[in-house]
Amino acid sequence: MEYDVVIVGAGPAGLSAACRLRQLSDALTVCVVEKGSEVGAHILSGAVFEPTALNELFPDWKANNAPLNTSVNGDDVYVLTSATKGIKVPSLFVPKTMHNKGNYIVSLGNLCRWLAEQAEALGVEIFPGFAASEVIYNDDGSVKGIATGDMGVGADGEHKDSYMRGMELHGKYTLFSEGCRGHLGKQLIAKFGLDAGKDPQHYGIGIKELWKIHDDKHKKGLVVHTAGWPLDESKSAGGAFLYHLEDNQVALGLIVDLSYSNPHVSPFDEFQRYKHHPVISQYLEGGERISYGARAIVKGGLQSLPKMAFPGGLLIGDDAGTLNFAKIKGSHTAMKSGMLAAEAAAEALSKERSGDELVEYTQAYESSWAHKELHLQRNFGPAQHKWGNILGSAFAFIDINIFNGKLPFTLHDPTPDHATMKPAKDCKVIDYPKYDNKLSFDKPSSVFLSNTNHEEDQLCHLTLKDESVPLAHNLPVYDEPAQRYCPAGVYEVIEDEAGEKVFQINGQNCVHCKTCDIKDPSQNIVWVCPEGTGGPNYPNM
Repeated sequence: MEYDVVIVGAGPAGLSAACRLRQLSDALTVCVVEKGSEVGAHILSGAVFEPTALNELFPDWKANNAPLNTSVNGDDVYVLTSATKGIKVPSLFVPKTMHNKGNYIVSLGNLCRWLAEQAEALGVEIFPGFAASEVIYNDDGSVKGIATGDMGVGADGEHKDSYMRGMELHGKYTLFSEGCRGHLGKQLIAKFGLDAGKDPQHYGIGIKELWKIHDDKHKKGLVVHTAGWPLDESKSAGGAFLYHLEDNQVALGLIVDLSYSNPHVSPFDEFQRYKHHPVISQYLEGGERISYGARAIVKGGLQSLPKMAFPGGLLIGDDAGTLNFAKIKGSHTAMKSGMLAAEAAAEALSKERSGDELVEYTQAYESSWAHKELHLQRNFGPAQHKWGNILGSAFAFIDINIFNGKLPFTLHDPTPDHATMKPAKDCKVIDYPKYDNKLSFDKPSSVFLSNTNHEEDQLCHLTLKDESVPLAHNLPVYDEPAQRYCPAGVYEVIEDEAGEKVFQINGQNCVHCKTCDIKDPSQNIVWVCPEGTGGPNYPNM
């Protein structure tokens, strides 16, 4: 199938690009492929949403009932000093990037569903349930488009009765907006050397739950952020949040920086015990947990931002790494990158160009407010890695609040996250408390709430470069950290009938967070796309 522009991924960046293309010209043919069963099925974010880009894309979004229903009316920031104590930080000493006046607490999945409605009304074709499994190239090496994965291939590689061959989607330009650690984006960065001269990309894992709480505990519009406990006990970086939405719902989560060094750390269990802290449990007690999910977060910032243009296409949004981690927000910057990509592609197509490098996009992005944001807050992430949450935040306060990001130097973080792990014998074993099934829960019941599903008789999408590595290297050296950093119980070390240890992959549990692809110290795990519609089905995350 031939299009002017093919877009991979129906997230904020991809949908904004699709809408902007059709706003610019209703003669352009545009399609979006999305691996989730529906638009929004794989979208997971906090999310406090800054409407800057939405105001530009759809100035009349309020009249068109965009699902921005809860405006922020309060910011509480705490440093948790122990399992029972915490200090509320006066607003005066909070980095201004954490002030949320004028922002909204939203379900990003529902916002993407709304953006998809706008895109379809503008004439965009959206294909949910189709996973872009490979990049197609022209003879000259430029990107020609993508191919979707075959459906109905059994675990033995044989075609089942339901077999359906994938399709090729050719575009004069192809925009890749797969989100953090995109499967195809990762390949494109390597093929075209887009990260040459850049710091390695850095990541966190965000684990989130949605709760329904009692009316007398609900404070619609309140945003709560915390730092310190429990992650400080293992000297890990990160932070947590609790946002009060409409309908007595709260979204809460923990972001664990994947630069942590202790292989005994379990981000899932850190989150479960976090909920017992009085600052958080005061809202949750007596409530009901209604959804669960996890997703890696790109957080390297400007120093890790790869070149985004290459012959025939662009990386946009978190496929490139446009998230502003100092704000803990990336939706508005992703949307802006998509809009700028659309404008560059539309201009080139109007001149009958195709398949070349959209150098205009690079110039436009570097002149945009989205790029200026990343430059202003470029030192936030490296400072957190260098000095920890508390001292790093103190530096960020000076850098951002006092010097407005204009200090005459840029900090760097040259160590990739997978290389920070220390041998298990050199680290403290963490004895996590048992789950009480009131505030804290196990992985199986959590994954159940994510509505995750994969056709069991299919090729496993969690592949190993060398099947001997987990037991021969990772287990003796790192006590196989995959069994702890995975938030869905995908990886286990079990004993077979002969008493031999076996590395087991439960691919059907995967919530597509991509943490294994990032954090595996041997870089032996490679996440590839399963069949379309596989993975979580988040209703309103």
